[in-house]
Amino acid sequence: MLAKLILKKLMGSLKYARKHGMKCGEGCSAMGGVNFGVEPYLITLGDRVRISSNVHFITHDGGTWAFRREPGNEDIVRFGKIKVGNDSFIGAHSIIMPGVTIGKNCVVGAGSVVTKDIPDRTVVAGVPARVICSTDEYAEKCRAKMPENFDPKKYRENKRAYLTEIL
Repeated sequence: MLAKLILKKLMGSLKYARKHGMKCGEGCSAMGGVNFGVEPYLITLGDRVRISSNVHFITHDGGTWAFRREPGNEDIVRFGKIKVGNDSFIGAHSIIMPGVTIGKNCVVGAGSVVTKDIPDRTVVAGVPARVICSTDEYAEKCRAKMPENFDPKKYRENKRAYLTEIL
């Protein structure tokens, strides 16, 4: 029962955003605390996008508030659509700013602030986010750091027990 409640909470914001106009492909997942903002209808997620916890999608620039009372600036607003391509991952505590397109097969490192478009198959990280490497290079780095005798079957059978044993 507790697992169902936790799953419902984790998926709640994704379901809410879809209900309020966000376009979302097949097989997407969002962990706890994802904030799709007040204009989720400006966000499009491709297929199999995975969003880690506490990610914020910002579709407007609230900074225009600072000068909107000045003559001639009363009607200035800034909004931007956000698009995330298929098979991309957005790390925990990242912020995606208005008008950004994240390509296919991209990785956004934890804590990044994405202010510019990211090309397909690219890993970015930092504040502001900068290109680190390609996803192919990242895959090679990850492969090189895997335990020598990694057993995928044991991992799938009991992840907790297996990782505790080998790490």
